[in-house]
Amino acid sequence: MASGSPFSQQGAVPDPVTGRPRTSGVFSGLLLILFGALLLLHNYGHLSLSNAFAHWWPLIFIFWGATKLYERTLAQRQGRTSGWITPGEVFLVLGLMTVVGMVVAWDIVKSRIPIDELEIGDPYSFPVDLPSQTIPANAHIAIRGGRGNIAVRSSDESTLRVSGEKSIRTLSEGDADKRAPSISVGVTQSGDSYEVRPTGFDLGDSRVSVNMDVVVPKKAAVTVRTERGDITVSDILTDLAVSTRKGDIEINDTTGNVSVDTNSGDVKVTDTKGDVKVAGRGGDIEAVNATGSLVVDGEFYGSIRADKIAKGVRFVSQHTDLTLTQLGGHFEKSSGNLEITDAPGNLTSRTKNASVSLENVTGKIVVDNTNGSVEVRFSSAPKEDVTINNVRASLTLLLPAGSNFEIQADCHSCDIHSEFSGGSLNQTKTEKGDSHLEGKYGAGRGPKIVLKTSYDSIEIRKTN
Repeated sequence: MASGSPFSQQGAVPDPVTGRPRTSGVFSGLLLILFGALLLLHNYGHLSLSNAFAHWWPLIFIFWGATKLYERTLAQRQGRTSGWITPGEVFLVLGLMTVVGMVVAWDIVKSRIPIDELEIGDPYSFPVDLPSQTIPANAHIAIRGGRGNIAVRSSDESTLRVSGEKSIRTLSEGDADKRAPSISVGVTQSGDSYEVRPTGFDLGDSRVSVNMDVVVPKKAAVTVRTERGDITVSDILTDLAVSTRKGDIEINDTTGNVSVDTNSGDVKVTDTKGDVKVAGRGGDIEAVNATGSLVVDGEFYGSIRADKIAKGVRFVSQHTDLTLTQLGGHFEKSSGNLEITDAPGNLTSRTKNASVSLENVTGKIVVDNTNGSVEVRFSSAPKEDVTINNVRASLTLLLPAGSNFEIQADCHSCDIHSEFSGGSLNQTKTEKGDSHLEGKYGAGRGPKIVLKTSYDSIEIRKTN
């Protein structure tokens, strides 16, 4: 073909029938860019491929069809022909989806049988004991570990003491004896700051673990971080920060604020005079007897239990946004259930897929719930307003017979059953099955109660 031909200039391949050039397929290029971007986001932890494709995989076919329509329209405008779906594109889609499936399968295998936890050889243990050293009473101490448990406690003396045990996994005891002398725990100083950490090996080495028992001054500011292992801290007078990627955390008898960052494991904090914050993801959380507040921010698949939290509870997750200003009794959030008992503070809660049970929450109540029953019980007449919006589930309100209140209740496609009658209470029901209750009960002035639900019932009963 001549060099001046438009076919040669555009680099297009001519159709064997018409002799006209076909349009270049943009679908393949765009698809490769899209899948490459998704894999990149997945590798850097910004996207879960399994979750994305579980919900959005049909978009591949929508994108495919839209691209082919664009190619055909463009070809017709330029007087060229454009084929529809080609075998090469089909194989490309199947191949890329296979790659994604392999990546997802590999992630599942790693989560269930972590490759770095495969144990080869036998563990051999050796003691660790460092000479104590004098440090300032208010020193800043950072304790860093790789694998192994860390226990921190305080002393009235202005000293830092470290002891423990190192464990080396090798194929023979002789190999462990050769390696043991080079592995220890070091203390480095920079001004009034001290760092305590294992030395002589890479902290990511799965063959070596070091358990540390650290004694610090009571007034020292302590930070503890480890990759794999349990952390226990007790009797610290200042702020405390604790972090672990995999392991349980237990903290008790502290005076300052407590900050916990975890990725897997249980957290227990008892008898603290400061605020407590737990962030990340993991299993069970338990907080007991805190003069400050409890903040839980993250996804925790276990139960969250709290007792006697003077400044209340704040809980934020994918399905829950809850604020309780004061807790004198018990709080528990588990899979499918939320229970609060004896709380004199105000409550604002937005939940999904959970059954909510409130007993003696005497402050102002605002509950917005979806796909779960709601039951609110008062042992004495409520004094603050109550607003409950429940979607697709039942709603039950239990009040003392002598209560005074103003009520507005609406039930979409369901019934309202009330043991309270008389006064200005008026109940109606439409032909479509919607029920409505409105009016005042009692001689005195009481709070306003607003109840809404759908496709189930509203029960208003009297307590003894």
